[in-house]
Amino acid sequence: MNGGDLLRYARVHRAASILAGTAAVALLSAYFGGTRIALPSIGSASLSTGVPYRQELPLLSAVFLTAAFGGTMSAHEETGARTMHRLRNAYCTGLTLTACVLSFGTEALAVGPEHGAVFVRSLLIWLGLALLAVRLLGQQLGWAIPLASAFLLIWYPRNWWDWTANPATDLFSWAVAACALTMGIAATAATPWRRRLLLLGRRLG
Repeated sequence: MNGGDLLRYARVHRAASILAGTAAVALLSAYFGGTRIALPSIGSASLSTGVPYRQELPLLSAVFLTAAFGGTMSAHEETGARTMHRLRNAYCTGLTLTACVLSFGTEALAVGPEHGAVFVRSLLIWLGLALLAVRLLGQQLGWAIPLASAFLLIWYPRNWWDWTANPATDLFSWAVAACALTMGIAATAATPWRRRLLLLGRRLG
C-alpha cells in the first residue's frame, strides 16, 4: 500500500464529497451555531427551552463520515484481503482526522478552542454510534442511533451526561467518546466473514 493507492481509494470512496459536507457543517456552526433550537419544555406547557445548533451539528458530520463505508462494492470489500482492510482503515482514519481538524479549527476561530474541542468530542461520540448503527441497521440507517441519542440530549439538556454541553475538560464525556468510538470500530471490524470465522473457531475449540 502506498500513497497512490490511498488517493485512488479516496477518490472512489467519496472523499471530496464527505469532506465538503463536513466543511459545510463546520461553516454552518461558525455562522449560525449560536442560534438556539426552540422547543417546548417538558416541565410546563407555558415554558420553552432550546439548545444552540452547534451542540447538535456534529451529528451531521459523523453521519457524513459513515458514507466512506458505502458504495456498490462495499460488501465485496468486507471480504477482501488484509491489504484491502489496511487501505480502508488508513482512509477512514485519515478522513476522520481531517474532519476533526477542520471542525476544530473552524470552531476555534469562531468561538474559541474549548468549543472546538467539545465539537470534536461530540463528532467522535456520534461517529461511534453511527458506525454501530451501520453495522446493526444497514448503511442507509447510520443516522438512527445518533438521532435517538440527540433527542434525549435536546429534551433533557445540561445533565451530567450531556456531552454536548459539558466543558472540554470533562473527563467523563471523553470517556464516553472513547467507549463510543471503540464500539463503532469493533462493529465495523465485525464483518460477516470474521463473525463466521469466530463461530467456527469456537465450535472447533
